[in-house]
Amino acid sequence: WRASAACKPWQSGRLLPVVSERCQPPSGKGINTTTGQGQQVDAQEKQVLEDLVMPLARKETETLFQEQPETGNQYLEDALLRSYLKTHLPPKVLEEVNQDLERFGNRLLTQIKPLGWECELNPPVFRQYDAWGRRVDHIVTCSAWRRMKEIAAEEGLIAEAYERRYSNWSRLHQAVKLYLFSSSSGGFNCPLAMTDGAAKVIESLGIPGSLKNAFDHLTSRDPKKFWTSGQWMTERRGGSDVANGTETVARKQPDGTYRLYGFKWFTSAADSDVTLTLARVADAEGQVKQGSSGLSLFFLKVRDEEGKLNSIQVQRLKDKLGTRQMATAELWLDGAPAELISAEGHGVASISNMLNITRIHNVICAVASMRRMISLSREYARRRVAFGKLLKDHPLHMQTIARMEVQTRGAFLLLMEIVRLLGLVETNMASEEDQLLLRLLVPVAKLYTGKQASAAVIEGMESFGGQGYMEDTGLPVIVRDTLVLSIWEGTTNILSLDVLRSLSKSRGQVMAVFFSSVQKKLELALSTAKLEPAVKQVRDAISGLAQFMQGAGSRGVVTMELAARDFSYTLARIYAGALLIEHAARPDASSTDISAAQRWCNQELCPVATELGNRSYEAEEALADSALVYEGCPAGGSRL
Repeated sequence: WRASAACKPWQSGRLLPVVSERCQPPSGKGINTTTGQGQQVDAQEKQVLEDLVMPLARKETETLFQEQPETGNQYLEDALLRSYLKTHLPPKVLEEVNQDLERFGNRLLTQIKPLGWECELNPPVFRQYDAWGRRVDHIVTCSAWRRMKEIAAEEGLIAEAYERRYSNWSRLHQAVKLYLFSSSSGGFNCPLAMTDGAAKVIESLGIPGSLKNAFDHLTSRDPKKFWTSGQWMTERRGGSDVANGTETVARKQPDGTYRLYGFKWFTSAADSDVTLTLARVADAEGQVKQGSSGLSLFFLKVRDEEGKLNSIQVQRLKDKLGTRQMATAELWLDGAPAELISAEGHGVASISNMLNITRIHNVICAVASMRRMISLSREYARRRVAFGKLLKDHPLHMQTIARMEVQTRGAFLLLMEIVRLLGLVETNMASEEDQLLLRLLVPVAKLYTGKQASAAVIEGMESFGGQGYMEDTGLPVIVRDTLVLSIWEGTTNILSLDVLRSLSKSRGQVMAVFFSSVQKKLELALSTAKLEPAVKQVRDAISGLAQFMQGAGSRGVVTMELAARDFSYTLARIYAGALLIEHAARPDASSTDISAAQRWCNQELCPVATELGNRSYEAEEALADSALVYEGCPAGGSRL
């Protein structure tokens, strides 16, 4: 029933229909009846009225809605996380970290989660002019967003990695806190990624005197001193091809500083305090060098001492599918003062440290979104009744969530592995093999978990049925914010090609390290009979990968490019499988640990070998790809 002139409010506040000429039950008017017949008609009228009213009437003890899934302390409910920390952290470190994470989990539940939802409901607004027509270019953020920045400082979400109070385990401690924080952060995990990356770049440069103040602010635990950083790389041509897409020019001033002129097309966290950006230094004649060798790295403060933009104009805020809580803008740099912090022409090499960190943050966000959706799905399954029983009692429903869980576990252990290796590198405890492995696994983990997360959150949303599609449940927010993860910091194809570059730069040495690391993990499971099938499946996959690698040198560029994505997927699946087996081989491993390892290894672990056998990487197949895509299109064709 619609609330209209034909309705009036009931005492309970619900709307019930009023019988009117438009909504009248059959009556006895005009019918010749006796008294007994009239009473019978009155009874019929009463029954019809009750039939109309009762479907909308409810007792106070009944509910009109499905029960909302409620999760508790994220840390205490994450069995895999807790078992991983127990296995790897030294006892004293584990004791302190465990206390910190349990406390943080409670804060997430009671304080941070509500703030995150407030950020979603109150996205940033761009006010270009004030009431008197003066251009102010003010990006207005909500109080919850500003409070998130304070909480990030208080919790040491950046500082933890640089104080190194737990030596090589500090980076892992930070990553776990970010993992717990991510899904409740209201999008503030993104500026933290770039802030961490900026701090890493400055640290890698030896924290020069001119940047010491900035480093201290970026890594501060004091909310009044804490700064966030942007990462302004994408320009009008867009994309990952910064070597050919960067048009911003840096003009040297008499005092040795620089002024930047150019257009930044996509600047995330545009409300940040500082930023790192690439530009081309102009010579005395005003000419610049093209290509990556012409790019230099600059540090600049977004605002001057008076709080005004530093010769920067905001063109507009970007209208994005997701991460709407965060201000992303198009910016004009019109003589913005900046400091050259790399050697001239070595900007790409210098900013690579930032990209490494932000890609790891991307992995953190991916795994966190998967874990969050599963937590909600499994809790909903305990409450929702369909077809006479709870969803958790429907085998097919539980099989679906279990498959999501297996994917999440593999992704989580891949994340823990790369932050473990990063911790060793940052404390000068890493071997050459560790460094090579980290260089390979970062792009592999980023590209693979980005794809995993997109699939998992969509599957999770579906597990709620139609309710999952409702905006005010918050579930669509998780989906939208997750979909960016396969795009930001390099798409799947771009990162697959980066994986190939890591092979060529190490002259194949990194693959020897990869094979050795996997074999060592498998050896830990030799005494666990239940893991034998999984171990065999991984070894068979390694054999297939080795055969592919043996002929890699004789294959052309086109062949290797066509194989890049399947090759990267193969690396991710084999290594995650080895990590799951390693975790399941622990003396105190649970039956679910073993089950997860078995199920992960039941999938196709070496797609690159399978597709090689299908001749998918032949040059003729590349031509066929173009023909399939462009059939019937007048602009079709290929330059291959």
